[in-house]
Parts: sequence; C-alpha cells; structure tokens
Amino acid sequence: MKIYGLVGYPLGHSFSQKYFSEKFLTENITDCQYQNFELKDLDKEIPRLKNLSNLYGLNVTIPYKTQIISYLDELTEESREMNACNCIKITNGKWIGYNTDVTGFEKSFLPHLKSYHKKALILGTGGASKAVAFVLKKLGIKFLMVTRNNEKSSSEINYDDISEKVLADCNIIINTTPVGMYPNVDAYPMLPYEYITDQFYFFDLIYNPAKTLFLSKAEEKGAVIENGEKMLIIQAEESWKIWSQ
Repeated sequence: MKIYGLVGYPLGHSFSQKYFSEKFLTENITDCQYQNFELKDLDKEIPRLKNLSNLYGLNVTIPYKTQIISYLDELTEESREMNACNCIKITNGKWIGYNTDVTGFEKSFLPHLKSYHKKALILGTGGASKAVAFVLKKLGIKFLMVTRNNEKSSSEINYDDISEKVLADCNIIINTTPVGMYPNVDAYPMLPYEYITDQFYFFDLIYNPAKTLFLSKAEEKGAVIENGEKMLIIQAEESWKIWSQ
C-alpha cells in the first residue's frame, strides 16, 4: 500500500485526508492511502517518516511550509525562490520539494480579478504568503505584506498602519493567516472594515469555515469574496500529478 499524507500542526481544520480518500475511492485507486501526520517537533518526527518505506508523497501545511525545506534533498527552482514548499515527492528515499499553492492560488484568484484591482495587502508573512506574493508579482500586481512583527522591511506594514488612505490604494485583501480558521471561527483580522466598498476583492486562503468573519464583513460592504476551497482542490490535484509522474 502506497502512503501519502499531510504534515502540519494542528490538522483538525484540514479537508485533505477526506478529499484524497474520496478521490481514491471514486477513481478506484485501491493501492493508495492518505494519512494525517500531525507533527509537533520536526527534528524528532521527520526521521520517523523518512523510515517509512511505503511513503511516496506529502502535502505540507501550516506552520511548516518554510521549516520543512531544511529536511529536503532537492527543491524546485520555484520553491527555492519562494522559500516555501507544500508538496513533497518521495522517490527512492529522496525527498523533493514543490509548491502547488502557486497554481492553486493563481487559478482560483484570477476569475474575480478586475482591471481596477491594482494593488494588494497580503495579511501574514508565512509560507502561504510567499506563494501569493509570487503570483502577484507574475501578474504585475503591487502589494504590501502585513505583519505583526515590530521589525519590518520597506515592503511590510503593521495592522495598525492600515488606514483609510492605505485601503484607498489597496483594494485587494488576501488573508494567508490562520486567523478565523476552525475551530476559532469568531476571530478575524483586525482591519478598518468601515472603509471597504464594492470595489474591493477579499480572498481568504481558509476554507473551513467556508465563509469566515473576514469574508462576511467584506461581503456586507459589497466586496467580491472568495475562499480557499478551489485553491485547495487545484493544488491537491497538482500534487497528485507530481506524485503520479
């Protein structure tokens, strides 16, 4: 039996195991199984995974998309540029890192994009934000990263810096943080939502719940909204293509 799985912590929010288990059943793939690997300490637990001779591929989620890189044998150029990996192919014991978040985000983000959407705020600076930034650069969309850190670069601002003026310039808001994710569904990124209009595009990488408070508050102001479910499905299928090659 070939084992595939998801590495992250915590994993109570994840649909990946259900998605792949249903895929294997529907497509009559009888020699594969998908498991959750909820890891608290990569140094202790990655060697255990590397000893599994029937492990053929892994997805990587919060908070390990950057940390996992030091455990890989190879990395695609795209993943190296982003310094983020969410998909690992295991061949003859060699762990090779890919990033399928890029394709997942781009294909799910583009349908609602309008000509007047010129600049974005990316909430968060973790591994997922790097894939989002990569796509925005490719599309020629300027952006600022929003961080909670006091030390920030010229391309970063703090949440307290998000003013009416900033929002007048940035009408794409992309949440790459876990704020609002199940089970903490009453949480949401602290923004001045009173300045949001129907010219805004809010994208939340969270897919559980389907409509976070972040998206609900934006929708109330007439903004276009999209959650991360389509992105999840696209990146999952991209992962399967890589594993099946």
